[in-house]
Amino acid sequence: MSGTLSAAATTRTGATTGTTPARSGAIAGDFNTFLTLLTTQLRNQSPTDPLDTNQMTAQLVQFASVEQQIATNQNLAQLLSLQQNSALTAAAGLVGRRVEVESDQLSLQGGIAGLRLPAAGTASAARVTISGSTGRTVRQLDVPLASTAREWSWDGRSNAGVRQADGAYRVAVAGIGADGQTTGTPPAFTVVGTATGATRSSTGVALALGALSLPYGQLRSVAN
Repeated sequence: MSGTLSAAATTRTGATTGTTPARSGAIAGDFNTFLTLLTTQLRNQSPTDPLDTNQMTAQLVQFASVEQQIATNQNLAQLLSLQQNSALTAAAGLVGRRVEVESDQLSLQGGIAGLRLPAAGTASAARVTISGSTGRTVRQLDVPLASTAREWSWDGRSNAGVRQADGAYRVAVAGIGADGQTTGTPPAFTVVGTATGATRSSTGVALALGALSLPYGQLRSVAN
């Protein structure tokens, strides 16, 4: 009978590997079944073939470890939920504020989109390339860099002067040296826009700037 109990317990333990919090009830049921089998065997074990104490202890420890891991995962899930609620509350308070975010997209809102460009260094100008969802270049121009970081605004017009619809656009920035050639390291830049909303999903909290939605963790500053 000891071999039967060992096989049953081992099968249940293997089935619980990688268990999620949703399986905690099933694990508890398996553990109770194991204890029932164990006590039944102890009552009916043969004096000449007693239960292996080391094996029994190992199985008890294994079940206890799985239950402890489930409890830990549940606590971590609760902490994550509380953290996301806190982030959502903070993000909601930004609605209507001008914010600065790290992104390779900018949001055209009311015909205006903004970038914060770095101070001049090895690059004296920044070549800003704005593209649509298909990758087609909408606007490209060289913007002189100043001695300090500065905000630059796109008026929403294409290279042909046609006003574009509000939405999210790809943006890339390359450094231009005094010789008019591109430099090796692209200038660091951030996107500036008005926060219009905040949402929470299974992946976390997202901040919306018009049509642009990005993780809350990409927020870099809030304007007064």
